[in-house]
Amino acid sequence: MTLILILLVAAGVIWFAERSFEHLVFAVAAFGLVAAVLLLVLGDLARPLLLSTTFAAAVFAASEVKHRHSGLKLIVTDLPLLFAGTVPFFFVQYPLAVAAVLIGGTALILVGIATVIYLAAAPLALGYRVVLFAIALAALAVAWRLTGGAAAFHRIAAQRRCFYSAFMASLLDPFSWRHLGGLDVSDMARDPLPLLPAIPARSDDRPDIIVIQHESIFDPRVYGLPVEPTVEGFLSPKDGVHGHLNVDIFGGGSWQTEFSLLTGLSSSSFGSNAYFLFTRGAGRFHSHLPQALSALGYRTMLASSCRRNFLNYETFYRAIGVEDRVFSDDYPAPFELDRFESTNSDAMFLPAAFDAYVDSVTRDPSPRFLYVLTNFNHGPHSRRLVEPGCFESERAFAAASLGDAEYAEYYARLAETAASWAKVKSDLSNRLPRRPMLVVRYGDHQPVMVRRIEAKRTLPIDSGRLFRTFYAMEMLNAAPGHLRAGPGPDLDIAFLGTVALQQAGLPLDQVFATRASLLAECGASYFTSTSERKRRFHRTLVEHGLIDLAPRSAAGARLPGSGRHA
Repeated sequence: MTLILILLVAAGVIWFAERSFEHLVFAVAAFGLVAAVLLLVLGDLARPLLLSTTFAAAVFAASEVKHRHSGLKLIVTDLPLLFAGTVPFFFVQYPLAVAAVLIGGTALILVGIATVIYLAAAPLALGYRVVLFAIALAALAVAWRLTGGAAAFHRIAAQRRCFYSAFMASLLDPFSWRHLGGLDVSDMARDPLPLLPAIPARSDDRPDIIVIQHESIFDPRVYGLPVEPTVEGFLSPKDGVHGHLNVDIFGGGSWQTEFSLLTGLSSSSFGSNAYFLFTRGAGRFHSHLPQALSALGYRTMLASSCRRNFLNYETFYRAIGVEDRVFSDDYPAPFELDRFESTNSDAMFLPAAFDAYVDSVTRDPSPRFLYVLTNFNHGPHSRRLVEPGCFESERAFAAASLGDAEYAEYYARLAETAASWAKVKSDLSNRLPRRPMLVVRYGDHQPVMVRRIEAKRTLPIDSGRLFRTFYAMEMLNAAPGHLRAGPGPDLDIAFLGTVALQQAGLPLDQVFATRASLLAECGASYFTSTSERKRRFHRTLVEHGLIDLAPRSAAGARLPGSGRHA
C-alpha cells in the first residue's frame, strides 16, 4: 500500500512538473534512473522512490522560481551562479522569492532526512538492484535518443513546461561539461561558411553612431496596454525606423545584451558562460562593432551609468576596443554621484553623458561611436524613484490602464526617460548642428514586473513575449530621407549593430557582410534559429581566430597545445 501511494504521488509530481506529453517518456526514464541509483545505496524500494519524488519536486519548484524571474528553466549549469556573487542581488531584488526558496528547500531536506530514517524496509538482493539499474540506464539512453537529445530542450528553454525533463537533460548534455577552462559555442557546425565579399559604403558620409541602451524598457503595447503620445514618440519615432527587438535575457543580466550588440553574437550560444562573458570572454572576441568602426576612422567611447569597478566593465570594454571609457564616478560637477545613485535618474544621467560626448568631439572632430548605458528603470518597481509631483498624469494614466502600482511606477519612469531624451536630442541638434548622427536606442530586457501584467490581463501563453523589447533609429542633422521612416522588421539584438552600419550607409567588412546575409534566415531570433549557415558562420569565426575558445592558464595565457577547437 505504501509503495502504491508513493508511486501515485510520484506520478502527480512528474506530470505537474512536465505539463506536457512531449518529453514525458524521458522524464519518467530519468526519474527511474535516479531511483535506481538510490536503490543501489539504500536497498529497499520505498525510500529511493520517495527520495526521487522529493528530488523531482525540488527541481520543479526551483525551476518554476527561476522561470518566473528569468523566463528560462533551471539547468545544471545555473548552479555555479550561486557562487558568482548573485545571491546578494537576489536578496535585494526578490526577497519574497528567496524566502520561499529557503523555506521550501528546508522543508524538502527535512522530508528527505525523515524518509531515510523512518521509512526503511527489507532490502532487495544486490543482484536485483543491479539488474534494475541496468534496465533504468538502458531506458534512459533510449528515451534520450527518441526525444532528440539536448537540441530538443534548447528549443523549449523559455516554455513553461517540461521543467524536470529539461533539468535532467542538461545533466546529459556534453555542452554542460566541456571546456570549463575556456569557452564553447553550442550552435556551431563542423564545416565553415566562406565569407562574402565586403560591401562598399553608400556614400562618403561618416555620421556619428550613438547607441543608447535603455535599462529594462519595453513597449507596453506588446501587452495590449495603451501609451501616450510622448511615450509613443519615444518608442516609435515618426521620423525614424522602429520595431520589436528579441533579446537573450529577462529580468536582469544587461551585460549579455551589451555583449550581443557589440559582437553580433548571441550570449546564449555560450551556455553557462553567457553570464560570465564580461569576465571569461574579455580579449577573446576580435570582430566586433568598435573594431569595425575604428577601422573606418571612428573614435569609440563608452558612457556608463555604473561605477568603474562594476563587474569587469573597464577590462572588457578596453579589450573590445572602446578607447574612451567614462563611468558614473568620472562625470564632473554639476553631476552629483551620490544624488544620482539614489534614483539612477535618466534626467540626471543623459545630460552628463552627452556633455562628455560633446566635450570629446569638440577636442577631436573625428567621427564617433558612443555607447550609452542607462540604469533608471531597473526593478524593483515597488520603490518610487520618480520625484513627487513629476509625471503624475502619466502615472495616473498607467494606473487607469492596468490598476497596478508597480506598472504605474514603470510607466512614470518611462515617461521621464522619454522627456529626458527629447530634451537631450534637441540640445544635441543645437550644440552640434552640422554633425550628422545616427541614434540607435533599444531596451536591454524586460523587468520581472511584467509577470504582474500577464496575470492581470490573463494573456495567452507566449514564451517569446518576455524576451521582446523595442528598437528605434533616428538620424539627426542629416538630409531628409536618409532613413526610410516607419515600422521596421523584428530584429534580434545580435543583428542590431549590423543594421545600424547599414542604416548609416557605412561599408561592411567580410564578417559583417556575411552576418547581414543571415538576416533573412534568422533576423528575428538568432540563437533559436536552426539555420545551418549561421552554424557554419560560427565555425568560420572560430577558424579565423575571431573567437578564441581555447582554455587559458590562471595567468590568462593560452595553454600549451590548445589549438583549433574541435
